Amino acid sequence: MTDHRHTNRLVHETSPYLRQHAHNPVDWYAWGEDALEKARREGKPILLSIGYSACHWCHVMAHESFEDEATAQVMNDLFVNIKVDREERPDLDKIYQAAFQLLHRRAGGWPLTLFLAHDDQTPFVGGTYFPKIPRYGMPAFTDVLRRVSAHYRQNRQDLILQKQALLEALRTEIAAPSTDVPDLTPDPLQVGRDQLVRSFDPVHGGFGGAPKFPHPTSLERLLRHWATSVQRDEPDRQAETAALFTLRKMALGGVYDQLGGGFYRYSVDAEWQIPHFEKMLYDNGPLLALYGQAWRATQDPLFRAVAEETGEWAMREMQSPDGGYYATLDADSEGEEGKFYLWTLEQVQELLDTADYSAAAAHYGLNRPPNFEDRAWHLRVVAEMPELIQRSGSDATQLAGRLAAARRKLLEARSRRVWPGRDEKILTAWNGLMIRGMAIAGRHLGRADFAASAERSLDFVRAHLWRDGHLLAVYKDGRSRLNAYLDDYAFLIDGILELLQCRWRDGDLDFALALADVLLEWFEDREAGGFYFTASNHERLIQRPKPAHDDALPAGNGVAAQVLSKLGHLTGRTAYLDAAERTLRWAWPTVERMPAACNTMLTALEEYLEPGQTVVLRGETMALEEWRDRCAKPYAPRRLTLPIPVGATLPAGLLTERQAGATPVTAYVCGGSECLPPIAELSELEHQLTGEVPAP
Repeated sequence: MTDHRHTNRLVHETSPYLRQHAHNPVDWYAWGEDALEKARREGKPILLSIGYSACHWCHVMAHESFEDEATAQVMNDLFVNIKVDREERPDLDKIYQAAFQLLHRRAGGWPLTLFLAHDDQTPFVGGTYFPKIPRYGMPAFTDVLRRVSAHYRQNRQDLILQKQALLEALRTEIAAPSTDVPDLTPDPLQVGRDQLVRSFDPVHGGFGGAPKFPHPTSLERLLRHWATSVQRDEPDRQAETAALFTLRKMALGGVYDQLGGGFYRYSVDAEWQIPHFEKMLYDNGPLLALYGQAWRATQDPLFRAVAEETGEWAMREMQSPDGGYYATLDADSEGEEGKFYLWTLEQVQELLDTADYSAAAAHYGLNRPPNFEDRAWHLRVVAEMPELIQRSGSDATQLAGRLAAARRKLLEARSRRVWPGRDEKILTAWNGLMIRGMAIAGRHLGRADFAASAERSLDFVRAHLWRDGHLLAVYKDGRSRLNAYLDDYAFLIDGILELLQCRWRDGDLDFALALADVLLEWFEDREAGGFYFTASNHERLIQRPKPAHDDALPAGNGVAAQVLSKLGHLTGRTAYLDAAERTLRWAWPTVERMPAACNTMLTALEEYLEPGQTVVLRGETMALEEWRDRCAKPYAPRRLTLPIPVGATLPAGLLTERQAGATPVTAYVCGGSECLPPIAELSELEHQLTGEVPAP
């Protein structure tokens, strides 16, 4: 239980994660000049703790150490203690995760615990979770604190040399290529595909072993690769299997919430059975888009159901009354990870009659041994409908009704439990990802409510997070703050472009163009190419990151290159096309070296080498719908379609030349810089689309 005898500076923060620590006995500071000046003045090293509100092990370390008087006393005596919400400050998280990896030759994670020099914030040692007492092969946290403090006092000269080497390594990470980049080629597309297929788990789906993450950028790359191969009459069955088999296994597994929709962060096992129970907006936006695309490509009803349930979950549980999407749902409730989602047989039997229980038990594995710590059941699908029908002899309609009734009753009962905490800050970048997901799923599934939900989010961002021609990164409790990052701009532009494919609205494209102009002015590395993660007027830190590879989120540079290419072809603004090409040339050495880690950049490369179709439809609103729907199917990932009604206000440039004709709809079809004559008949448009679209 939180001890309210103590109150520190974090009580004034809006971040739910920081406020969780506002009553620790630790003398916490938020990152800022007050803390950095105190460290310089007192000569104390900085203890930097980075985490987020839905992080289970962050909670564990907080309860064990940060709420403990004796541990806090050691921290306060020896260090200046800074707590950072990695979701609000992804710049700091990127820098110090990279530094941790350089120092320790392994990946970091959360909580990230780093010790920084007092004068310039360069890290010299660190870890992730530390226990209060020695266990898991790790020393007690207080022992670590004392040893680090002594090492810092006694080895200043060695640490100066180490700091110089680390800073040089961080600079090398973002350095420009030493020689001119040769012509960009499609070779990394095939190499990346081969790497992904080799790491594919043919038994359970996904890539590698436990813990197993969804990796939506990898799955989308394989899906796109398969679509291109079908178009060329050379179907890549391995890429198809790796993508679609994985999507099915995830949808049937415990990594997907079988009752409420939406995906958890990852699976702790290789079989997708037991998840780490936090739900992140940034996972669910891309996965929603992916399942909508997979349904369009295959017509598999499972993919449609998952997309619809995930979109409905996002609207029901993650969208604020004002329109913005919240950030996360915690893994823990009542102090236990997963408690909200787990079941005992007695709980289920009390809620369901005999017939419904029999169907649900066979479907969700309740007739098997418990799969969570040998004491409870986490629902996953162990027998699909065809198998259940064959085993039970039940009528399909009757069985489906029983399962639907069971699911409804279980979800209603679960909703009366103590809920996991919800981090209700609204992050611009993550809203961009969910706007994109809602728009793609809405377009493919015919769900106008999904597109309307995305529109509400966009309106919220524009009203509350767009100030004086620049974005802000986070909104909470009526306060918009922190200069936005590369991801905020790139992801939001991407979301706007997808939403414009659902419907036209005056001003949205102008907003996307304004965002793109800020990217070029404040984020681009005009000498080497690519975009920095922070703007040129950002706080000076030990590194200015330039991410080329994907991590938990798509690489901002890859998304920026994609959207600038689309905007350039759409509007004729060559500055966008040039910036996209410079980004690819800057990233080329990284893409060549590890293409499977750069899937977002690979898609940008694909669109640079072979620009997709841009279809502009002009006509009356009602007539546009049929033409727009035809352009949306089947799966055509390299087509951008804008249905623009008569009377729309268009930004200056190429689009103004796309005028409505005498017929109900006029279509303008371009591939890169090559455009066909205006098309006035839907049958003629059909003929032009078939060269692009793979058969489902």
